[in-house]
Amino acid sequence: MSGEEVAVAQPEAAPALGEPMDINTALPLVVRKSRAHGGLARGLHEAAKAIEKHNAHLCVIADDCDQPDYVKLVKALCADHNVKVLRAPSAKTLGEWAGLCKIDSEGKARKVVGCSCVVVKDYGEQHEAVEVVLQHKD
Repeated sequence: MSGEEVAVAQPEAAPALGEPMDINTALPLVVRKSRAHGGLARGLHEAAKAIEKHNAHLCVIADDCDQPDYVKLVKALCADHNVKVLRAPSAKTLGEWAGLCKIDSEGKARKVVGCSCVVVKDYGEQHEAVEVVLQHKD
């Protein structure tokens, strides 16, 4: 794995049964499962520590991050430690995937806190979404 960068769009709906999963549905699933298993580092400080300790498998950066130094640092760390870099559509979307929100009674995310960077330290369990993310090239 190298520190390549890939843009990822917001998922519309889950794929139908029997249909192959694409990166737009696989990435949120991987981040959510990682969070459920305690294998997610959120934010620059936690992400940098995880990458430096060689615990990182995957890094996801928000497309709308307006701090070029922030993005440059994360990409450089990922390149040095051979961590794959993917892109999320926005910090709010990435924050929602990472669990930085409240879920109301209808299952909708409320009070979403933006997050510019998350690092997957542990996938939790092997599933189809992990394979799709690992095989994704752009």
